[in-house]
Amino acid sequence: MIPSYDPNDTEAGLKLLEDLTTNAEAIQQQVLHQILSQNSGTQYLRAFLDGESDKNLQSFRNKVPVVNYDDIKPFIQRIADGESSDIVSAQPITELLTSSGTSAGKPKLMPSTAEELERKTFFYSMLVPIMNKYVNGLDEGKGMYLLFIKPEIKTLSGLMARPVLTSYYKSQHFRNRPFNKYNVYTSPDQTILCQDSKQSMYCQLLCGLVQRSHVLRVGAVFASAFLRAVKFLEDHYKELCADIRTGTVTSWITDSCRDSVLSILNGPNQELADEIESECAEKSWEGILRKLWPKAKYVEVIVTGSMAQYIPTLEFYSGGLPLVSTMYASSECYFGINLNPLCDPADVSYTLLPNMAYFEFLPVDDKSHEEINFASHSNTDDEDALKEDLIVDLVNVEVGRYYEIVITTFTGLYRYRVGDILKVTGFHNKAPQFRFVQRRNVVLSIDTDKTSEEDLLNAVTQAKLNHLQQPSSLLLMEYTSYADTSSIPGHYVLFWELKPRYSNDPPKLDDKTMEDCCSEVEDCLDYVYRRCRNRDKSIGPLEIRVVSLGTFDSLMDFCVSQGSSLNQYKTPRCVKSGGALEILDSRVIGRFFSKRVPRWEPLGLDS
Repeated sequence: MIPSYDPNDTEAGLKLLEDLTTNAEAIQQQVLHQILSQNSGTQYLRAFLDGESDKNLQSFRNKVPVVNYDDIKPFIQRIADGESSDIVSAQPITELLTSSGTSAGKPKLMPSTAEELERKTFFYSMLVPIMNKYVNGLDEGKGMYLLFIKPEIKTLSGLMARPVLTSYYKSQHFRNRPFNKYNVYTSPDQTILCQDSKQSMYCQLLCGLVQRSHVLRVGAVFASAFLRAVKFLEDHYKELCADIRTGTVTSWITDSCRDSVLSILNGPNQELADEIESECAEKSWEGILRKLWPKAKYVEVIVTGSMAQYIPTLEFYSGGLPLVSTMYASSECYFGINLNPLCDPADVSYTLLPNMAYFEFLPVDDKSHEEINFASHSNTDDEDALKEDLIVDLVNVEVGRYYEIVITTFTGLYRYRVGDILKVTGFHNKAPQFRFVQRRNVVLSIDTDKTSEEDLLNAVTQAKLNHLQQPSSLLLMEYTSYADTSSIPGHYVLFWELKPRYSNDPPKLDDKTMEDCCSEVEDCLDYVYRRCRNRDKSIGPLEIRVVSLGTFDSLMDFCVSQGSSLNQYKTPRCVKSGGALEILDSRVIGRFFSKRVPRWEPLGLDS
């Protein structure tokens, strides 16, 4: 089920894509048959299918339940603790992938196999002919892609638990990849695999600047990471230019990647250093990407979902370069690719590749994505069963409808709810195309963090109990939140309406108390948020903005004026509209930031 073709042959790649999408229904049936035949003897499937692999689709749906992570967590944890892979997979589990989502404050663990790395390599190879179809001459230069690895953890079983991109970059499929003239990087592998994220960033930018005349495209995986690189360049361009000018690498780069960078520097280059420094010294950095890399044809970053908030900033720096979002993937599965990569970022849709996994779709209410009423939220077993009956397969989704994606993978996930909400925008041949709408239950996200309404409530409650009631005697009347990406890195903003417990006077705000509240909230947020703050430095200090009494009444009046029902109004726990933010910001009476980074260490997956 993993096709092969020469990645240097664009026509062969496009033909393969046509074959896959034209035969989507048959391929999906083959995928499900292969998964069930291969894994029917696993402990998990035996409990439902009694070891039989030749059940039809309806039998599979009738007997194997739709599950979420909490349902399968005990099975995966047993493997992490040292039990056999055949609990969920006939193939050996070779590693566990840490999802950006969390369970009980810890990263979710997803099983993976050696074969799955081959499937991901195929997926990446399919991106190349698509870009060649729309952009000429990509074989005549290089891509400055800023790629990074993150910490990994050894579980009790000896299996490593690591983020999905770290898994791929450290694999032999990436490190020993065959030469592809359309996909040559400015960054040596040693700089990508550098454990120190600051040294890695510096070295990759240095290599990208030295090779600026060869760079035809720039980017990173996520928009947030790329903008973090722009900010890093703004802070370090003088030092980078000094290294180019002298042909050396600054002394604080101590990683083994140092030698690979020196070989690319290849001696002093006064003229190049002066050109770069002159551009970077300009007062405005509008269009800086086009100025520093004048041959660049596009910026490749994911700008869908929560990353869409970075589009205006990217457009400011890009100088009109197209923003290209090529793929839709997660730790659980690689899903689809963008067949129209030069489209407006707001119009990005992904075509699901039918050979990557078996896909099903749980309908959700057809409303605007801000107000989706998730069909999966039910109160009785009968309602759950009814909604599972509404699940449709890949080729039978309807254009314009919203769905939550459900996957059955080659690696041991069966009818697993990923939590992504998608809208069907059309079809390419028989394969549907989807716009990513949002992650279920997520209210705040800056980088790879995904903070739910429940996470936020628990953190705010803890801060309130520990710091507001004693000794300040303040009551938290209402709160909401906002992901502020106007600066780099972005940060969480909480709007709090506070009232003295024993009077109606304006609250007296003690700086230390409020700063402690900020820190307490951060300490109570999940593992991924704390890693982004502590190690990755990809999220800035959390901020609490205290607003005057009555502010949330004004917010309610505004929401009702925009069409919300007064009878059903609930304070939104995250605000995104300009009007709502304007109301909140106009009534701020105090601003406070966390004064320390939250606690984090790469431990705790073994229990």
